[in-house]
Amino acid sequence: MPCRPTFRPSSPSRRWLGLVLVAPSLLTLVCGFPARAGVARSELDARIRQHRTGLIAVETAPGAEVRVEQLRHEFWFGAALANHVFGGRLDPANTAAYQQAFLTNFNAAVTENALKWHVMEPRQDRPDYSVVDAILRWTEAHEIPLRGHNIFWGIPNRVPDWQKAMDPDTLRDTVRARALDIGRRYRGRFAEYDLNNEMIHGNFYADRLGPGITRDMAAWVHAADPDAVLYLNDYDILTGNRLDDYCADIRRLLADGTGIGGIGVQGHLHADSFDPEALQKALDQLAEFNLPIRVTEFNMPGQRSAVYREKRATLTDAEEAAKARALADYYRICFAHPAVQGILMWGFWEGANWIPASSLYRRDWTPTPAAHAYRDLVHGEWWTRVTVHADAAGRARIPAFHGRHRVSVGDAERIVELKSGQGPVKVAFPPATGQP
Repeated sequence: MPCRPTFRPSSPSRRWLGLVLVAPSLLTLVCGFPARAGVARSELDARIRQHRTGLIAVETAPGAEVRVEQLRHEFWFGAALANHVFGGRLDPANTAAYQQAFLTNFNAAVTENALKWHVMEPRQDRPDYSVVDAILRWTEAHEIPLRGHNIFWGIPNRVPDWQKAMDPDTLRDTVRARALDIGRRYRGRFAEYDLNNEMIHGNFYADRLGPGITRDMAAWVHAADPDAVLYLNDYDILTGNRLDDYCADIRRLLADGTGIGGIGVQGHLHADSFDPEALQKALDQLAEFNLPIRVTEFNMPGQRSAVYREKRATLTDAEEAAKARALADYYRICFAHPAVQGILMWGFWEGANWIPASSLYRRDWTPTPAAHAYRDLVHGEWWTRVTVHADAAGRARIPAFHGRHRVSVGDAERIVELKSGQGPVKVAFPPATGQP
């Protein structure tokens, strides 16, 4: 499975950022935004320390200076990758800016449209793999894990037209061929897939072939790629509106033996802001399935916002400030929840975002207030950058966020992975010659 990219904090000189692990009350005063309802900000920060941090235990010479710098997060802070950027339909300058902005901000990705069946194969037996292949080459070159969205999508207007007149036997054979084709062609390359998208809102394949078809889809993909991680994915869940329906569908699929490896919840259907209590309740209820959760398609403002209804591409200064606060609150709640393993934005640049006003960057690549809020959290408050001195016994125990870190003593350094659920990472630096 691909790894995750190396990041740098937005402000390397801000060495106080490491204090988030020992002085959250100070950081509450100087950065970020308070949660507006639901769980208190102090409780969220306590949960983040509990679930997202561990210890790096260093042994070295007494009094030696020990430096720890985070290189990447274990948690997925990601975004969708647009077709036209990787399909040769965007000018070179904006393509380069898009890719650099992605690498600066994100450590995981998802195909926005390239893998969707009706996009990949609009004409029967003439699939076009070129954009998916280009995205995979780029993400693999930069060690970015990639979600495959999606293998199947049964919403009727998303089903390829050439399938709709097929008899059941032919349709079933066609679905099986698609599952085997994607599994074989991309075996081991996608970190995970959305198996059958938005089933509680429409499922052409189940309507035509029976409810067991989703189990069969998963089995066929696994026959070609036994290690494929298959997610469910649906919308209007984190608002609470379809939460019970989704939970019932998950229970049914699991009882049916469907090989599901994770739960995807889209973040499109919010308004100008969101309901923190509904978000927290949905995450808590979904966590009862003991499967990893990813927020797969996040926009703020969302599809129920005034700006979306009015088709406005720009926000007022006050609206931009509110958007930044809402984004920070949303991310804090999700990062604090132990079952959530990532959030992926569905667009981050106005030139490639279906809700342009939800972007981090304007069309000319100037950052919005939301971009600053995002970086202040992900590459600031939640980024380990610490310098300490070993005690008289030559020990230093350093709290750090889960992920990859560079640990240095003098000219010596080690790269370590601090993983959730695995306890402290121990690093030894023998004293230099002539030192006690």
